[in-house]
Amino acid sequence: MRPPLLLFFFLAAAAFAAPEKPSRPPNIILIYGDDIGYGDFGCYGATSVKTPNVDRLAGEGIRFTNAYCTSATCTPSRYSLLTGEYPFRKKGTNVLPGDAALIIEPGRATLPSLLKEAGYTTGIVGKWHLGLGAEKGDVDWNGEIKPGPLEVGFDYSFIMAATMDRVPCVYIENHRVVGLDPSDPIQVNYKNPFPGELVGPDVKDRSTLKMDRSHNHNDAIINGIGRIGFMTGGKAALWKDEEMADVFTKQATDFIEREKDKPFFLYLATSDIHKPHVPHPRFVGKTPMGPRGDTIVEFDDCVGAILKKLDELQLAENTLVIISSDNGPVLDDGYQDGSKEMVGDHKPAGPLRGGKYSRFEGGTRMPFLVWWPGRVKPGVSDAIVSQVDLPASLAILAGQKPDATTMPDSQNVLPALLGESKTGREEVVLHAQDGGLALRSGNWKYISPGNMRDGLGPWKKSTIAEPGLLFDLSSDPGETKDLAAANPQKTRELADKLKAISNNPQQ
Repeated sequence: MRPPLLLFFFLAAAAFAAPEKPSRPPNIILIYGDDIGYGDFGCYGATSVKTPNVDRLAGEGIRFTNAYCTSATCTPSRYSLLTGEYPFRKKGTNVLPGDAALIIEPGRATLPSLLKEAGYTTGIVGKWHLGLGAEKGDVDWNGEIKPGPLEVGFDYSFIMAATMDRVPCVYIENHRVVGLDPSDPIQVNYKNPFPGELVGPDVKDRSTLKMDRSHNHNDAIINGIGRIGFMTGGKAALWKDEEMADVFTKQATDFIEREKDKPFFLYLATSDIHKPHVPHPRFVGKTPMGPRGDTIVEFDDCVGAILKKLDELQLAENTLVIISSDNGPVLDDGYQDGSKEMVGDHKPAGPLRGGKYSRFEGGTRMPFLVWWPGRVKPGVSDAIVSQVDLPASLAILAGQKPDATTMPDSQNVLPALLGESKTGREEVVLHAQDGGLALRSGNWKYISPGNMRDGLGPWKKSTIAEPGLLFDLSSDPGETKDLAAANPQKTRELADKLKAISNNPQQ
């Protein structure tokens, strides 16, 4: 029997008016390179190294030309990335040793904690370098290692404590060292060597080392490479540098596989391309630039594995991927690996001046790519954005409201990140290890007086006198012509503005 015509229209109207089921929030993957410069990828002008996977992401997404990390070194940039606070506001955000205490207070709002509140499963894989434990040197490497990533918003972590060139040279999964033999306990010391353990000064025939030092890196010898700091025990748990990129990549793809059925946030902080440059044998010789160039190819391979996994699981359309780096490039940062001698015509910082440790643009202006096939249209953006903006912007994307008191410097630049606006923030403060600051305001760049490094290592040291340096980046991105004397009013204006911002987070 046919239903009455009136009932048919009623059912049709009800179906038409029924609200649509809310779409699933996008997965978010942040791939954070180490010491990768503005000019190190093909999409930013490199020709001596091929980066097809990164270039694919750039071609299908947005390539930013004015994106910044907050500091020209690793720990402070990573601190800002997760907390939304400039590192100069927090004491102790200098480059940390491997036995440093956690510098992010458990309980404060962070990028992962806000996303977790929004229903995301949050994970970190790779380099941590923000300290572990409540007090310096107080970590029991043979027991539970905390507080750490799990106490500041992550559901899962698979990390190294500090850097590739610092002890302890082991992986830590959640709260415990991976593969540790209890009968061979780990001890770490950054002052005194352990009796019976091989250290740099003991090695008379330096040719026996896998890689020799150029400076520092003459403490514990692990995997044939000198490190910073001393370590004993944990022999079964020691990493192999050649395998590190593959280990982290597998952990990252495994996390994606496990969490594919619900929204996830993955912070993949790669070991590449930090020194020591020890690529897997399958990448050796892939570039004419030696180990540094080969580790760029290895980084690109990691990106390719992530994209392949997203395609395989049909997650790409609803996954936001961001690629950037923690600070600018460096050629001699402690090891004799030919990076400086073999760089050729490759320009790690592109057209920019300086690199790691420097307040010149090469130290803090980063490659920055945003890819989201289901939402972001391909293009190039000149908007000024900073990594300190990611906590507020991504939290808002997830439906959360960041608190300006706990994330004082993080601005909502989501429209710029998604290509919906040509403008981001008007000003960004830049920091270097020497404690000095710089300010980018529109196309103007002001660098405050003080000492700073120039070059890519070995460095030139410069002393900047009063009133500081002033550059017009629109015509001089290489910062070759100081305009402070010719523009005293603009110089004073930016100096005053920098002082006001540094003294007041709400500026």
